[in-house]
Amino acid sequence: MAEIEDAIERADRESFTREPPKTLKGRINYLLRQLGSAKAVAAELGITADSVNRYRRGARKHPPKDIASKIDDVVRARWQPQVRKRRRKQAAATGGITVETRARFGYTAPVGTTDDRRFRRLTVHLPAAYAQRLFGARDAGVSDQEMRGIIAEGFKGVYFQSFRRRRQLLRVAMARSPRQRILAWVLL
Repeated sequence: MAEIEDAIERADRESFTREPPKTLKGRINYLLRQLGSAKAVAAELGITADSVNRYRRGARKHPPKDIASKIDDVVRARWQPQVRKRRRKQAAATGGITVETRARFGYTAPVGTTDDRRFRRLTVHLPAAYAQRLFGARDAGVSDQEMRGIIAEGFKGVYFQSFRRRRQLLRVAMARSPRQRILAWVLL
């Protein structure tokens, strides 16, 4: 999964109104209700249907760590889809999103001045129009780089240009670097 999609997923998880099941048995029972059969759950998790039934009955209580984390990820990905949908719709319609990132920003400057790129930690509230474009791009399955472009446009308009009141010719791009990351993502 791409970094921006991971950040959106983390924000979705923060919007849950109830916590997902905590016990292994509860998680397996939830997946069985969602997917319909032990065979479907097994296919989703990459294990056998017999293992799913053992977890459901409580005959096996401690799965290997990789399977336990996969069970947790699958449950959280399917947990409260209506709440997620409502929060995204609200963010895209009125609220917007808040993005926190640490990235390297630079600019082109006249001779004799510094244009060195430097890391900045930015927390910027992007208006609903950018949230709508970002969610539309995610639903369309575009690449992480294209979603970075949408966020960069938002940073340009909101943070660097103050909604076109200054620095009209500025270009902003978010390039992937080892030190850059999307730290937080808040759907408002």
